[in-house]
Amino acid sequence: MNNKDIFSIDSEKDFLSITMDTFLHQYSHNTVYRKYCDLLKVDPKKVNGLKDIPFLPIQFFKDHKIVSGTNTPEVTFTSSGTTGSTTSKHFVTDLSLYEESYLKAFTKFYGSPKDYCILALLPSYLERTGSSLIYMVNDLIKRSEHPKSGFFLNDFDKLKDYLTALNDRQEKTLLIGVSFGLLDFCEQHRLKLDNTIIMETGGMKGRRKELIRQELHEILQQGFGVDHIHSEYGMTELLSQAYSKGNSLFECPPWMRIMMRDTEDPLTILPNGKVGGINVIDLANKNSCSFIATQDLGKIYDSGKFEILGRYDHSDIRGCNLMAL
Repeated sequence: MNNKDIFSIDSEKDFLSITMDTFLHQYSHNTVYRKYCDLLKVDPKKVNGLKDIPFLPIQFFKDHKIVSGTNTPEVTFTSSGTTGSTTSKHFVTDLSLYEESYLKAFTKFYGSPKDYCILALLPSYLERTGSSLIYMVNDLIKRSEHPKSGFFLNDFDKLKDYLTALNDRQEKTLLIGVSFGLLDFCEQHRLKLDNTIIMETGGMKGRRKELIRQELHEILQQGFGVDHIHSEYGMTELLSQAYSKGNSLFECPPWMRIMMRDTEDPLTILPNGKVGGINVIDLANKNSCSFIATQDLGKIYDSGKFEILGRYDHSDIRGCNLMAL
């Protein structure tokens, strides 16, 4: 299985075939994942479909080195975390997989980065090292080749001037920002933008009170004067992202899949329309672990799109008592 196979998926048959190959590869070459499967008494020969695959609790990325194989990591991405907390580490042995994944996904949903002036308001990420989001956005900014593309830390007046000038010239613009940064901006400035996509990456990072997505989007719509707020769903532990274009319903690229697990019985996969814990299949994670049980809650619709409804409270996390591998 090479990278081309992953990013050429165009049918359910292709996805299932590559997913099964990935499972067997990671069971054989990922020590932590294999131990987890063995503790669950999973017989790899009996894993014949997506519902049979064990999903590794995402917390394992905090305490274990999750790699499939023996290649040396080219980069280690780390989560932000709160002060004193243990951060997740994603050891990436092939950066080209990440680059191809985010570029193909962005192009699928938005077109070429060259079509945009790309502005980034990601202060909490810029203030530390090891952010996979900064790596991705920095590369998209370079690929946009627009002279005004770039990062902003806390210079809201300069950002307002850029947004206003680009809007007046009717240039397509993408502003991608962490939620608290976008909210801080809207408290100082009110705009009316016609050619700008506002994309939030979620999270208050401990800077502000958490808001439900609908409330957040209403505030941002009013502040930026736009009809829709777009969203990106990604995390340190994944090399792929899902996107929402304004209705809070996310769509995955073809090599990524969301499934819902029962919150009481995490080994049971729920049908569409039921609220559950979000499991992610990310085939771009072929050198780490492609099967991850996140701490997010959500719901999948029959269209295949999904909604993020919140996060587990730590006291609600069940089925993770195999953490001490």
